[in-house]
Amino acid sequence: MKVFRSPYNPIIGPKDVKPSRKDFEVIGVFNAGVARFRDEVILLLRVAERPISKRADVTLAAIYDVTKDDIVLKEFLKNDLENDFSDPRLIIKPAETYLTSISHLRLARSKDGINFEIEEVCTIAPTNDYETFGIEDPRISLIDGIYYINYVGVCPFGVTTSLASTNDFKSFQRHGVIFCPENKDVVIFPERIDGKYYALHRPVSPLFKKQEIWIAESPDLSCWGNHRRLMGPRAGFWDETKVGAGAIPFKIEQGWLEIYHGADQDSRYCLGAVLTDAKQPWKVIARTEKPIFEPQTDYECDGFFGNVVFSCGLLYEDDKLKVYYGAADTAICYAELPLEEVLENLNLSHPPGI
Repeated sequence: MKVFRSPYNPIIGPKDVKPSRKDFEVIGVFNAGVARFRDEVILLLRVAERPISKRADVTLAAIYDVTKDDIVLKEFLKNDLENDFSDPRLIIKPAETYLTSISHLRLARSKDGINFEIEEVCTIAPTNDYETFGIEDPRISLIDGIYYINYVGVCPFGVTTSLASTNDFKSFQRHGVIFCPENKDVVIFPERIDGKYYALHRPVSPLFKKQEIWIAESPDLSCWGNHRRLMGPRAGFWDETKVGAGAIPFKIEQGWLEIYHGADQDSRYCLGAVLTDAKQPWKVIARTEKPIFEPQTDYECDGFFGNVVFSCGLLYEDDKLKVYYGAADTAICYAELPLEEVLENLNLSHPPGI
């Protein structure tokens, strides 16, 4: 693949975003929802912050307390053998798990798609029991003039997906949880098909350890049913341990094109493509056997969680995929992929092997 990476990458990093509190530091800004609104490119950034500990022997976790309508801090001693810090994203105790950071969504605007003005306050922040550990990874679908934003909520009950909407990116209406635990990587198709809304989602099977892409339909964007498995990981391939939807699908002459992510045994995250039928989106036509985009640069290989490229949004314009992606769970970057080469990698003459 002839991938063009912006010479200005990363285009947004932690140093570019003001913390929401004086006692917090921004450690990551990544996995942004993307939309074009009037003459601007809109990014809805996932901003990950952590509280600054004044003690070298203590790690702090930030938790939204519903009763106080505020974020409170919890201490964890680094020398306590019950506290497992082996994953930099988590604090694992025998009966509980906490996150080392708490995320909210922050709006950024740009005329040229590269240089962004970032708002200094939270755009969408945790507000309920299902978001106490933060909200993450937004996707934006424009349907009938309304921008629908689905995002991940994390709490002790599990990982959910909620829905919000806006028509001006100034005020936002929340519609509650639309997929219950454990479910994330939801992308909503940007138009109705035969009068129904469709969404890709990623339920997790705790018994069989499956992390696969499913498809569901809805009459109203709130009640989802007729769930069907779309595709799963492939042994021996780049996406052998897990797959999940990435950017919002977009329609081309051949059907619906979805850019998804997959991970291998070493937790290396790459992007691939899958093509589904235009009128029956639960039918896979073709799927890339090799990644169309993979971590190669220093800023993609080294960071808070390295060897990761992960996209929640792109713009399909001028026969190009203009991809905004999270690099190493640390920063936002920009790349362009020619549609023609993506289609060549789909290998339409062979069965997809779903």
